[in-house]
Amino acid sequence: MPDNIKIRLQYLLPKQCITHLAGWFANKKAGWLTQLAIQAFAKIYKVDMNEAQEPSFKAYSTFNEFFVRPLKECIRPIVNETHQLALPADGAISQLGAIREEQIIQAKGHYYTVEALLAGQYQLAEQFRNGQFVTTYLSPKDYHRVHMPCDGVLKEMIYVPGDLFSVNPLTATNVPNLFARNERVICLFDTAFGPMAQILVGATIVGSIETVWSGCVTPPREGIIKRWIYPTEGEEGAVSLKKGEEMGRFKLGSTVINLFAPNQIQFANNLYSGSQTQIGDLLAQTITQTITKEREQTEHADVSMNPNNAS
Repeated sequence: MPDNIKIRLQYLLPKQCITHLAGWFANKKAGWLTQLAIQAFAKIYKVDMNEAQEPSFKAYSTFNEFFVRPLKECIRPIVNETHQLALPADGAISQLGAIREEQIIQAKGHYYTVEALLAGQYQLAEQFRNGQFVTTYLSPKDYHRVHMPCDGVLKEMIYVPGDLFSVNPLTATNVPNLFARNERVICLFDTAFGPMAQILVGATIVGSIETVWSGCVTPPREGIIKRWIYPTEGEEGAVSLKKGEEMGRFKLGSTVINLFAPNQIQFANNLYSGSQTQIGDLLAQTITQTITKEREQTEHADVSMNPNNAS
């Protein structure tokens, strides 16, 4: 099917209804029909079941159980230095880099603003002006739990209703303001690297978005913005998560966006648009650490070039 027809269908199809039906079926225990759907899906998308805690299809009585299958313990080692941040999801980098004032790149020729992404919360958006962002796309074959890039204390969670366009690369390249118009769950954390937002973006057939502290956030889809404020660190009811811990999950594929404050982190040199990601690998490190390392390398080079300077 030509790409222009695929994009046109994105606007015409009843995405909410399709998503509701997909979510209903995915949660049904339909015996042989469920098994058939799981096995067909795994074959079409080449899902690697060897990484799953339960590699047998028979271990899953619903499609959703299969889709949010946990991985084997320790199969995703987490970078352990305190100055390092870990990749939050298995998938592929859609885009990453600097936020130019408030502008985030979605795809070539398409930009959206931090304020639009954060549902008009201009004071919140100001914290990420000229900061850094990374957008990670989770394809159907990927592990669909999202983990923490660093230690964090949850400040607030905001549910934003919206459209349910697909978030695959074709749609990201052709639908303006895609991530700022789709349904999303915004999670804001206090971290050692300043404020961090981790945003779970909904999409067509994503039956549910969940977090570990609140369970299912959507559905129901009531069409209104919802906001939850959480206690600060040390207070009763505070939500504190460690680097590498699970924080949320998608029931069917989608996208996670991370926002970081300015002058805090520098992304790993091997990451670029299109690079594959695995939870726990290096996402970024502190700018302070980067500067220190560059200074040490420069000093080492000076000594090597001028041995008489060494003492």
